Amino acid sequence: MTFGSRLRAAMDARGPLCAGIDPHAGLMREWGLDDDVASLERFALTAVEGLAPHVPVVKPQSAFYERFGSRGIAVLERVIAESREAGALVLLDVKRGDIGSTSQAYADAYLDPSSPLACDAITASPYLGFGSLRPMVDTALRHGAGVFVLALTSNPEGAEVQHAVAASGRTVGGTMLDALRAANADAAPLGSLGAVVGATIGETGESFDINGPLLAPGVGAQGGTVDDVRRIFGGAAHNVLPSTSRGLLAGGPSVAGLRGAALRATEEYAALGRA
Repeated sequence: MTFGSRLRAAMDARGPLCAGIDPHAGLMREWGLDDDVASLERFALTAVEGLAPHVPVVKPQSAFYERFGSRGIAVLERVIAESREAGALVLLDVKRGDIGSTSQAYADAYLDPSSPLACDAITASPYLGFGSLRPMVDTALRHGAGVFVLALTSNPEGAEVQHAVAASGRTVGGTMLDALRAANADAAPLGSLGAVVGATIGETGESFDINGPLLAPGVGAQGGTVDDVRRIFGGAAHNVLPSTSRGLLAGGPSVAGLRGAALRATEEYAALGRA
């Protein structure tokens, strides 16, 4: 099955929520943990146990594991494996972007099933040109994986690039959406190439009907709401994965608290799943 098919089935079965598993030092302190590898492992695997059986997608942020070196990466490998064993798809938030053989090496690291870091999808930065992502896109499609491309993010600095107008007269962010729409054109029931669009971005004038998934970080603790998602994405809202990390992880350190937070958020966003 393609990633788009598996994601559509997972969202229909479990709702649209994407749960971030981000072992930020501040969050670990809130759980009464130290900022070390043992605490990283306890935090991350407790989050997996509480969240992965109940949401369609978990999204570990790779940087929070990488900062501990090889031992942190070993924890990330367990997060990926155990989340998938619990029935969740894993979207690894790595935001990689490069050209040629380097781009292919990133693709091999994260999207080839033979890799110990293989996951269901990754985030990618297209600002060396959308075509620079071709090795990642081709590898993902070959292995039934997915790629989520940064399009219109809600960080203030993003506007200077994403809202700039290209020679075609389209904004750079809009150009990325157009490329994704073309790439997903013949896919059913859902394309495997998605866009990252912030849930607090405000009015854009863009159509988000790209026949692919839409990752919307910024809901929950960052201020985005169900109404924001409906307003921004309109008729494409049923393809949105609202992504939250802090709002769910605040339910820890107990597994029951995390599970409760996931189920409440799932209920809150359930209506988005109805086209």
